[in-house]
Amino acid sequence: MLVILHPNIDETSDAFLHTWKHLTELPGIDVKKHLVSGELQVLTEIYLIGNTAALAIEDIQGLPAVERVVRISEEYRMIGRHKDDRRSIGFSYNGVTFNQDNLHIFAGLCAVDTAEHVERMMQALQAHGQVCTRMGAYKPRTNPYSFQGHGKDCLPYVFELAGKYGIKVIAMEITHESHIEEIDTALERLGRPTGVMLQVGTRNTQNFELLKFIGRQQTYPVLFKRGFGISLAESLNAAEYLATYGNSRIVFCLRGMKASFASPHRNMVDFAHVPVLKRLTRLPVCVDPSHSVGTRQAAPDGMLDLFHVTAQGIISGANMVLVDFHPEPSKALVDGPQALLLEELPYFLEDVRIAREAYEKRRALTERFKV
Repeated sequence: MLVILHPNIDETSDAFLHTWKHLTELPGIDVKKHLVSGELQVLTEIYLIGNTAALAIEDIQGLPAVERVVRISEEYRMIGRHKDDRRSIGFSYNGVTFNQDNLHIFAGLCAVDTAEHVERMMQALQAHGQVCTRMGAYKPRTNPYSFQGHGKDCLPYVFELAGKYGIKVIAMEITHESHIEEIDTALERLGRPTGVMLQVGTRNTQNFELLKFIGRQQTYPVLFKRGFGISLAESLNAAEYLATYGNSRIVFCLRGMKASFASPHRNMVDFAHVPVLKRLTRLPVCVDPSHSVGTRQAAPDGMLDLFHVTAQGIISGANMVLVDFHPEPSKALVDGPQALLLEELPYFLEDVRIAREAYEKRRALTERFKV
């Protein structure tokens, strides 16, 4: 059961204290409290976990601090959509709003290699009106001898350049809880010139202790990638760990599935699940065409598979695209063969605009013919 309190409730008020005392004294019920900070108000959500079927909604609704009560299903209790659930969808972070209606492009370096390449990438993004990017500092690799990323050594110049070129949010994968402290320290020393969205990579989708730690921190939102060898339900349950431990500012990312049928692509593209995720959860949905396709091969029509797959995700309603670019792909230390060129950025963005316009037209068509 979900109990939503009146907006901006004062936790020292008699109404809150009376309500909290009543809820925490319910027999056989565990109570979890979450704060959801929006641009205009703060909502307090209280989750009652246990035998809530025996609780009367009317009794809970009558408590002085309560605005409304929602019975929730067993699956995806915190990130899921539930009957009569009017909770807001999405979140705002560092001046950028993420929800199930808008679209953001996170084009950038899969792995940071040099400050020069970072600056050229960010210059190009600024020139084309982009305020988000991806920059990999920590890189988990299948081969132990492969480049593992520059780690904390590159953070100062990445963050400083982001501030210089107006980049508001950087998607950055982490593989250990200490990386959050390193990111936080670097940002603080520089006066927080930009923001970071912590990326949980596909290899860490079921690293539950890491998920708990990321969930406990409230500073940074999370880009959660689907596990490449597990079901969608298993990945959603893993994402639920983040929300259960306190951080519900999550974007769910589809990045292709490991399958013997994927060839000649790197992974089996799973972007048909975009509308499924939006139906099952309240999370914005991201697609990662670079790690799905993994090459720069072109179709007979001249368009790269990467462009076709990106359009597939966007025309299905994706809210974010995570895509690899590099100023000199031949010199990239990670995934150079799949990286798009800086001179292809305006072409890519225009193709994205066309696909998004098609999606909006399809939505309008649906509204017109809705029965």
